[in-house]
Amino acid sequence: MSDTVAPQPQQPAPDPQAPRTARSASNQPLIADKDHPESNRPVRPIKKRGKKPRARRMNLSLTRVSAWSVAKVTFMLALAGAIIQVIAVALLWGMLKVVGVFDQVTTIVSSAGLDAGGFDLTNILSLPTVLSAVTIFSIVEMVLVTVLVTIFALLYNVVSALVGGVHITLGDD
Repeated sequence: MSDTVAPQPQQPAPDPQAPRTARSASNQPLIADKDHPESNRPVRPIKKRGKKPRARRMNLSLTRVSAWSVAKVTFMLALAGAIIQVIAVALLWGMLKVVGVFDQVTTIVSSAGLDAGGFDLTNILSLPTVLSAVTIFSIVEMVLVTVLVTIFALLYNVVSALVGGVHITLGDD
């Protein structure tokens, strides 16, 4: 018994000028070309399925941010926040009204002798008044947040031009 292995026959290198052979899904030639058997070998090597592929890693740099896209996204997020804020205040006001907090505060103020002209907290903090104030505050907040974040995006572009941006490593799991 000999431990030597018979040498494998070498496949000749494909001629770059030779036409490519169309292949089926099973990687067999669709039309057998008897004249050029070297062109019947697979175009791509067959991959073995047993190994787990390695995760790819990419090093990227965020060097520029579009100020217009930042402004649009910030405005939409601020709009969603404003709607949530108005709904939350309306629900909170309704809960305080049901629990009777406004009536208790009015009773405490009148029993303390501070009731000069018929103090009624329910009239001062009525639902339309509270919702109007919160809506105005939310609109001002939307404008300020959108403008400030857009300015920060422009400042990021200036700073990233000087230092190269933020470097990120992305991995494929």
